Amino acid sequence: MSGFGRLLLAVTIGCASVPFRDARASETATAEEKPALVASDVRLTAARDQMALEMDFDQPPAFTLHYVDEPPRLILDLPKTVFTRPDTAVKSHGIVKSVRYGTMSEGQARMVITLAEPLRVTHSEAVPGAGGKGAVLRIDGEKITPDAFRALVSAQTWADPQAEKPKDQLALLSSPVAGDRFLVAVDAGHGGIDTGATSPDGETVEKDITLQFARALVDELNARPGFEAFLTRDKDEFISLSRRVAIARERRANLFISLHADKLRQSDIRGATVYTISDRASDTLSASLAERENLSDELAGIAASDEPEEVADILLDLTRRETQAFAVTFADHIIESFRGQVELINNPHRSAGFIVLGAPEIPSVLLELGFLSNRKDVEALTDPERQKLIARLLGDAIDGYRNQGTAKAGQGG
Repeated sequence: MSGFGRLLLAVTIGCASVPFRDARASETATAEEKPALVASDVRLTAARDQMALEMDFDQPPAFTLHYVDEPPRLILDLPKTVFTRPDTAVKSHGIVKSVRYGTMSEGQARMVITLAEPLRVTHSEAVPGAGGKGAVLRIDGEKITPDAFRALVSAQTWADPQAEKPKDQLALLSSPVAGDRFLVAVDAGHGGIDTGATSPDGETVEKDITLQFARALVDELNARPGFEAFLTRDKDEFISLSRRVAIARERRANLFISLHADKLRQSDIRGATVYTISDRASDTLSASLAERENLSDELAGIAASDEPEEVADILLDLTRRETQAFAVTFADHIIESFRGQVELINNPHRSAGFIVLGAPEIPSVLLELGFLSNRKDVEALTDPERQKLIARLLGDAIDGYRNQGTAKAGQGG
């Protein structure tokens, strides 16, 4: 009998309630009192209707398992964990479409198993490793019907803390803005378990590049009189798309700029692109990029939630229209500041339905700094001096946008 068959024969059918937690691991010291776990290997065996997964740890892990639907996913939450092998080393097949793992937040790591078919966990256990060294986490599962899977999801009491709760749109629009400084929210795309794009050689990762540029831009703006800039994330951790928007809104930002560096199948395409939001993408490339960027929450195992009902209020509608016009003006300032000094893609101002640009009252743009699929772009994006130059040019663009708005306000008065 195969190892896969022996694993499934060991299943106890009554143990599949959620969440799961290994009792022995739970009795150990908390994650805050212990060093990070080290996960040295992940092994996956899967067929069309079964799955067996094993993870090697240096010590017994406390863990919880949850189900998420649309698409069906199995979520494994762990304390702070160092993964010594990239998730790309785990080859998905059978009932498993993909396996991703990485940091979620301070003190928390996560594995997201995206399923080709709904699955029920039939056995989960952390046992001593070979020779009594370390521990092996074993998770077995079997295919079930979509209705049975939805019942498992509904039966959970778990609510993902990463999922952003809807805010009162009109309350945020009407609350007063504190201070007289021009406040800029700088959003470093991706982070934690969501690595974003990777260069062909695997050496350059989007989540690192965006954070480097974001820090450079914040430093540049905070050195300028009358400006205050802040980061939506300041470390390598996952922040949901809705939470990024909420951070900017709660801080009452005057501008929001989200930094990215995607990759394309065509390695010859290079240059920066500035995106503003629209219901319909300006072109197929923009539609494809927006679709990938909007998958961030799904890749990190965030449950799909119903959007709050549209507020039928003329104030909100007028605010959105005005904000969109301001965002287009801001995008034009960036392009003019870059022209002649930073490589630009053809038709550098484009539009698509990026979720992260959804604040109704904050002019927002998404800046693709370049493409990690292009060798020259990678060289430019990893050059510290180039990062400072782009930060300075963005600072000039933001300064010009602010001054233009002040001048118009003065003429209107």
